[in-house]
Amino acid sequence: MSARNQQQISDWNGPVGGRWLTYNDWLDERTAAYGEMAFAAAAPQPGEAVLDIGCGAGATSLELARAVGASGRVIGVDVSEPLIGRARERAQASELPIEFRLADASAPLFAPNSFDLLFSRFGVMFFDDPAAAFTELRKTLKPGGRIAFACWQEPAKNDWYVLPLKAIAGIVEQPSVDTNAPGPFAFSDPQRVERILTEAGFAQVELRAFEAPFYYGRGDTRAAMAEDALQQVFRVGPIQRLLAAQSEEVRARATQAIGEALAAIATDEGIAVNGATWVVTAVNGRRADES
Repeated sequence: MSARNQQQISDWNGPVGGRWLTYNDWLDERTAAYGEMAFAAAAPQPGEAVLDIGCGAGATSLELARAVGASGRVIGVDVSEPLIGRARERAQASELPIEFRLADASAPLFAPNSFDLLFSRFGVMFFDDPAAAFTELRKTLKPGGRIAFACWQEPAKNDWYVLPLKAIAGIVEQPSVDTNAPGPFAFSDPQRVERILTEAGFAQVELRAFEAPFYYGRGDTRAAMAEDALQQVFRVGPIQRLLAAQSEEVRARATQAIGEALAAIATDEGIAVNGATWVVTAVNGRRADES
C-alpha cells in the first residue's frame, strides 16, 4: 500500500469502512443517480480497458464491466479491505471481465497506456496530493484516453450534509470544512478541479452541474420515514463524529432536533434533500512519447 494518504487508508479500514460496508446497498441506491450521469459522460465502449478509482464494494465496476463486455476489462481499485472483499464476492458471482485490487490509486500501479477510460463515483476527492495522484493516473491512459468522475459541489448546496447541521446549530458548535483538504468536498471548487487536472496533463476539462434528490427514510407512515431517516443521518455525513464527544444530554437534544427537521419535510413519497454534484470529464492531453 502506498505511503501516501495514510489517514484515509486508516479511516477506510476502520470505522468509516465498516459503516460503509454495513450500509453499502443503501448508499449505492442513494448515490446511483449521480453515478449514472458520470457513467453517461464516460460512455464506456465494448472492448475498452477501464480503471474504476475508489470503487468501493464494486457496484460501478460491475456496470462498467457489463458495458465493455467480454472483449474489455475493468480493474477496480480501493484502499478499503472490507469494501474490496465485498467487491470480489460480487465479481465471483458475475462472471464479468473484472478484477479488484486493494491498493492506493495514486501510486504508480499500472504501466503507461494501460487504459482507455478512468472512472470514479465519489472516489477521487481523498488524495493528500491530488495533483501528483492525477499525474500518475493520467500516465496510465492511452493517447486520447479519457476520464469521467462525479464529485460533490460545495456543502451549502448539499442538504444531505447541511440540513442536520443547521438543525443543531444552537446546540453544538458547527464544524469547519476545509475544501482544499481530502474529503467529500475537496473538489467542490470548479477552478481548483480544472487547475489540478490541467497541471496533471489533462485537456478539454469540463464540469457540468447535476442535482438530484437524495432520499432518506423508508416506512409506511411519515413518522416511520422520519425515524428511519434519523438513523440514516448517523450513517453518513458528519453527525456521528460531531456528537461522539458530547454529553448524553447534548446528544439527546441534537438527536431530537434533527428528527424534528426531518419530520418537517417528510412527504408520502419520502424525505428528499438536495444533492449537488459536478460531472467532470477530460482527455489525456499528452502523446504516448511524453511523460
